[in-house]
Amino acid sequence: MNERQLAYRIRQCLNQGVDLDGGTLERLKAAREAALARQGVAAASPVVAWADDVTGRFAGPGPLVSRLLLPMAVIVLGLLAINVWHQAQVAREIEEIDAAVLTGDLPLDAYLDRGFDAWLKRSL
Repeated sequence: MNERQLAYRIRQCLNQGVDLDGGTLERLKAAREAALARQGVAAASPVVAWADDVTGRFAGPGPLVSRLLLPMAVIVLGLLAINVWHQAQVAREIEEIDAAVLTGDLPLDAYLDRGFDAWLKRSL
């Protein structure tokens, strides 16, 4: 149901139960006609409204900020947060390896020996 059909049905429902005097009916009729006249003036220039809509999208900082700059800022901040998190993960892994090496029983020279890697492969 479109807007005109809805308005017609509402008008029919209102007209069925109306028991008003002539003066009130005349004022209501005048108010209705005035409202329709104002509506007709507003809808009389669709080309101007369309042109305003096209230029209104790009004129002024409001739409530019909300449609372009704000999403880009969110993406950049998200990428920065991911980078910081990744760097923290790498630092934790290095700390764990350093702690394991320093608390181990073998001396540091054993880790630097080329034969140590071969010995580890054979012993596992």
